[in-house]
Amino acid sequence: MVEDNVNLLNVIFEAASEGIIVVDQTQTIVITNIAAERMFGYDKGELKGKSLNILIPKEHKGSHPGQVSNFLKHSEKRQMGHGRDLYGVRKDGSLFPVEAGLNPFQMNGKMYVMSMVVDITVRKEDQRQIKELNAQLEHKIKERTRELEETIEKLQDVNADLEKEIHKRKLAENKMKMALQKEKELNELKTKFLSMVSHEFKTPLSGILTSVMLAGKYVREDQQEKREKHFSTIRSKVHYLDNILNDFLSIERLETGRVRYKFTEFPLSKLINEVIYNANVTLKSGQEIDYPLDMEEVVLKQDEKIVELVLSNLIGNAIKYSPENSRITFEIQTKDNTITFKVRDEGIGIPQKDQKHIFERYFRAENALVNQGTGIGLNIAKVHLENLGGSLSFESQENVGTTFTATLPINFEKQ
Repeated sequence: MVEDNVNLLNVIFEAASEGIIVVDQTQTIVITNIAAERMFGYDKGELKGKSLNILIPKEHKGSHPGQVSNFLKHSEKRQMGHGRDLYGVRKDGSLFPVEAGLNPFQMNGKMYVMSMVVDITVRKEDQRQIKELNAQLEHKIKERTRELEETIEKLQDVNADLEKEIHKRKLAENKMKMALQKEKELNELKTKFLSMVSHEFKTPLSGILTSVMLAGKYVREDQQEKREKHFSTIRSKVHYLDNILNDFLSIERLETGRVRYKFTEFPLSKLINEVIYNANVTLKSGQEIDYPLDMEEVVLKQDEKIVELVLSNLIGNAIKYSPENSRITFEIQTKDNTITFKVRDEGIGIPQKDQKHIFERYFRAENALVNQGTGIGLNIAKVHLENLGGSLSFESQENVGTTFTATLPINFEKQ
């Protein structure tokens, strides 16, 4: 069994699309995978035993040893660069842009750092082309505006009978400016969206790969607790990716008008158990969820999948934006043909100045930017609830907590 695990670990290690480089405390390379060797232009095994400095541009070599030592002293997973452009050096001396994440670990009493390196040459080129296209678009706007202004100036000297034509041209100019501005905004939105999607998928996938590799190292019976910790991380990351995919599918269907709600009768207790079960996978250390257990008699006639999506989003946000050892309260009330769900947390809250934007698509509050997220979940939840005859509101105080309130008709046909 141990041999099988080792073989599986080696296959995953060599099959990874990212370059993987492991160094010891002296910054000597102890192992690399095929992707890393190809990326830097070296033959198989050629990098082993060499100093990490041969892969680093000379202008950064002086400060790098001290940075690595400080990183090992305060070891934690993080991205390299902190907003700066990073470059690697190939065997032939050429430089290329990279993105790298550092993952420290200890084995046999020694500290090691595993770096996962991605060649982002194509991404950088795409960004350059987008900037160039935007610059060309700006130039076209100025050129068109200048031409229209010259035309208008000429028309001002013409007979008063031409005033109607001048008015038409001004309207055309405004329409053209608006159209060009919308085109520019659309390009920027697409760029931001693609960048966000790439980041939101790559980060959890890298975490899954790292956890799989590290879990394979804990094969002894007394190491099962550490092994289970990595399996828990994998389950949490997979659940996060599944939620993102559901959100993206909802956006596409809402925008194209292809949403077809399927109304069925179902017991509320079944839905609540499913939502809480999935939420427990993502709980932080010490977090607890209080929820009602006496819902067996309540039966809804709604779209079960959509209601589950909305409640999972609200509880997921409460978990994400609350600290460890905090309590999340999930309350349910029924009155006549209305059911009300309240999700209360003890988290970071929403700043007052951001609250008016909280349901806008892709918007994220200023104090939430350090957390993973797409900024679309609340927008989708609100639109779905309103389509189903309900509503979504909230109350929040920064550094105290937030309460989201969702209402729905118990029977959609009787609203």
